[in-house]
Amino acid sequence: MPNPSELPYRPNVGGMIFNKEGHVFIARRNDMPGVGGPLTEGIWQCPQGGIDEGEDPRAAVLREVKEETGLSQLTILGEYPDWLTYDLPPHLIGKALGGKFKGQKQKWFALGFSGRNHEVNLTVTGQHPEFDTWQWLPLSELPNKNLGFKREIYLTLITAFSPYARSFSILH
Repeated sequence: MPNPSELPYRPNVGGMIFNKEGHVFIARRNDMPGVGGPLTEGIWQCPQGGIDEGEDPRAAVLREVKEETGLSQLTILGEYPDWLTYDLPPHLIGKALGGKFKGQKQKWFALGFSGRNHEVNLTVTGQHPEFDTWQWLPLSELPNKNLGFKREIYLTLITAFSPYARSFSILH
C-alpha cells in the first residue's frame, strides 16, 4: 500500500446546485448502496469530479455536472474562496481515485438551475452512472443525509452557500 503522506491530492470541482425554490440537488452514490441507516441508506453527495489538465475550474464544474446529471441550464452564482481538501479513509488509499491520490482538493461552486426536473438524467454518459437516485431538499436538511467522509466539507459549504440558495429562489 502506498504511503499516504507521499501521495498528492487530486484536483477536483464540486457543484452545489440550487433550484428555483432554493433547494439543493443531492444524489446517492451508485457504488456505495446500503451504507447507513434506513432513512439515509447510501452515501449522498452533490455532483463533483476531476479537473482535466489545463481546464479552468469554472468550465470543469459545468462539464462534470452535465456528465453526471444531464443538467445544462446552469448559472454560476458564486464560488467558495478557498480550495477544500479531504483525505480518503485508510481502507480506500491505494484503491479509490485510481490509487494515485490520498484525497482531493476541491474548488466548489454554487450553481443555479433554471430548467425543469425532467432534464435530470443520471445515465447521460451511458456507462457506470455515478448516482442511482436524486432529490431536491432544503439546504438545512442536507446534514440529515449520510454524507460519508465528506461531511465536514458539506457543513462548511452549507454555511457559505446559504445566501445563494435564498437569492436564487428570490430571483425566480
